[in-house]
Amino acid sequence: MKRSRIVLGDNQYGKAETHVVHVSRQGWRHEVTDFNVSISLSGDFATTYLEGDNSKVLPTDTQKNTVFAFAREAPPGQPEEFALRLARHFARDVDAVARARVHIEAVHWGHIRDQGFAFERGHEKRLATVTCTKEAEWVVSGLTDLVLMKTSGSEFHGFPRDRYTTLEETHDRILATAVTARWRWSESDVDWLEGWNAARTALIKAFAAHHSLALQQTLFAMGEDVLVRQPEIAEIRLSMPNKHHFTVDLAPFGLTNDNEVFYASDRPYGLIEGTVTRDDAREPGLAW
Repeated sequence: MKRSRIVLGDNQYGKAETHVVHVSRQGWRHEVTDFNVSISLSGDFATTYLEGDNSKVLPTDTQKNTVFAFAREAPPGQPEEFALRLARHFARDVDAVARARVHIEAVHWGHIRDQGFAFERGHEKRLATVTCTKEAEWVVSGLTDLVLMKTSGSEFHGFPRDRYTTLEETHDRILATAVTARWRWSESDVDWLEGWNAARTALIKAFAAHHSLALQQTLFAMGEDVLVRQPEIAEIRLSMPNKHHFTVDLAPFGLTNDNEVFYASDRPYGLIEGTVTRDDAREPGLAW
């Protein structure tokens, strides 16, 4: 038999999860930017994998230092802005890099009452991923851990049954989820904060207003509303776990339960995912 050759396939390297915190001290009211930055570079790095030749490898420690230096040289601003600055630098200023991808998770610190330098942190995270080559760039924004619940306006029935099916049909149930959404912009000249806030608001409003016959149907309605309201967004990808709430049987205790007492089950859970896109959207290229 002819022996096959063993070759190096796709590869990338970078510095993951550089946690940078920037404090803007303009006047008595401070502002905090809290970014977790991950960098991934790909390009002409075969010799380091095959021969241990590091002559083209920008150290990951240098990448970490670049994050901190960029945060000092100019305020980070919106996560998309900061990711664009970093990705453009690595893709265009480092000869061996063909593609630079920068992913940022941002958390929000809100002021405590009227205190200018005391903060509380939210649980939801804002997401931004920028991919740059020497000729092009792609921007994806998003969010994760957006926890939503409605106590009515949700049904689930008409599903097939087999010998293993025990779930009862329902015409009035709790619907709860923790949304992860990522949307691809068709351009990179955008008011990032305004656009992100508008997309987030559209997701929340659609979840609340849409009468749900299935979480899948609600997912599409949420994505559709974002695209209708935001013409600069080409597509949105959603991942929505179904945080099940089951009615507790209180009959053994001589009590009724008219959809008032529930057992919140954390696992296992249904996981609903989908992409909502414009039929004339440009190809995503390297965005994802």
